[in-house]
Amino acid sequence: MDLIQLFIFLIPLIALVLVIKLSTPKNGKNLPPSPLSFPIIGHLHLIKGPLHRVPLLLSGKYFDYDHMGMGSVPYGRLWREVRRIMTLELFSTTRLKTYTRVRQDEVTFLIKQLFKDCVKDFIKVEMKSRIEGLPFNIILKMVAGTLPCGANANDSKEVNEFKGVIRDAFETSGATNVVDFIPLLKWIDFQGLEKKLVKLQNKCDRFLQKLIEECRSKRNSEPDYYTDNVIKGNMMALLFAGTDTSSATIEWAMSLLLNHPNVLEKARAEIDEYTRQERLVQETDLPNLPYIQCIVNETLRLFPAAPLLVPHESTKDCTIGGFDVACGTIVFVNALAIHRDPKVWDDPLNFKPERFEKMGKEGYRFIPFGMGRRQCPGSGLANKVVGFALASLIQCFEWERVGEELVGLSEGKGLTMPKDEPLVAMCKARQSMSHLLKDL
Repeated sequence: MDLIQLFIFLIPLIALVLVIKLSTPKNGKNLPPSPLSFPIIGHLHLIKGPLHRVPLLLSGKYFDYDHMGMGSVPYGRLWREVRRIMTLELFSTTRLKTYTRVRQDEVTFLIKQLFKDCVKDFIKVEMKSRIEGLPFNIILKMVAGTLPCGANANDSKEVNEFKGVIRDAFETSGATNVVDFIPLLKWIDFQGLEKKLVKLQNKCDRFLQKLIEECRSKRNSEPDYYTDNVIKGNMMALLFAGTDTSSATIEWAMSLLLNHPNVLEKARAEIDEYTRQERLVQETDLPNLPYIQCIVNETLRLFPAAPLLVPHESTKDCTIGGFDVACGTIVFVNALAIHRDPKVWDDPLNFKPERFEKMGKEGYRFIPFGMGRRQCPGSGLANKVVGFALASLIQCFEWERVGEELVGLSEGKGLTMPKDEPLVAMCKARQSMSHLLKDL
């Protein structure tokens, strides 16, 4: 064997030794299990779509105004104050009741527009474009307090442009951002990602700054403490967390119902029995429609809007699940994996809303909104919006698949977990509800 052959033989051997050495736990610590990593690049070779398997960091610098939003601001006085304001001023039971009319108007507008198009015959409906404005308008009305609902808000050029920015932000943030893992690439703006984020953030900033200036004269604030960036960061957090997530959940739920018409009929029967088909379903009816909530829960179990919960950073060395985690480690909770774990769920991959009829407290196995201090404070609002919209769509319209094939349930790329292909369904107004729908 000559020197060249020996060199060729030794290279992979040396590389293997290095990999094993670098992957071996140090100081006797019991580190979490990990797939094979390589020197320098670590686990980067494993990062592939869809997005909900990939952590996102860089986008928080811009859309969260350098991590000023409630979901990413570090523990401390600011986090406690922001959390208190969100909980009391927006998401408390009293405040949610205050904005009942807003939600009612927006759902009514959705049903009214759909009824105009399918009053007599089945028509093909692309659902994503129909429902994406519903939670957006509700959140924006709650935050700004002065924007019009329904048609006026949807026809506003400025509002529609901002919706477009939000969509682009989700798509851009949903890319596999290698720069989050190799800081050196940030210096050269690899793939032009940072330039895109700056451009989108500037568009968001102009819209939000205008809202702040319009609202400031009508509301008391503490500008010395709650700076404009703090306010805008939390406005963006609300819009990001409360819009695409709710509309995506409605779309997933309708997709699952179309694939399981028996569940759809059972839900409709529950609504008809309670309302006696004498009136349109109201948000206040939801506590008396438990099967609707079972459908929402089962949808969130299979397709949680935040598959990876808000990332946590350990503030000191700790133990998680028996494994040693060093201070400063970014920890992600994979809600999707927990929700589909056969060790804790029976038949976890199948859509069975009935499983929630017999369940009490689900504990740590059902966590679509997280748990603890970082739990999403808007879970109550989300359940109201999704449940009310879903009940209204079921009560007012007949729904069928476009063809005999089942609706595809492939996951797409995005900050949340959108469908790979937007839902398209056949829709027709129910004859028994026409007299009520005409009065809208």
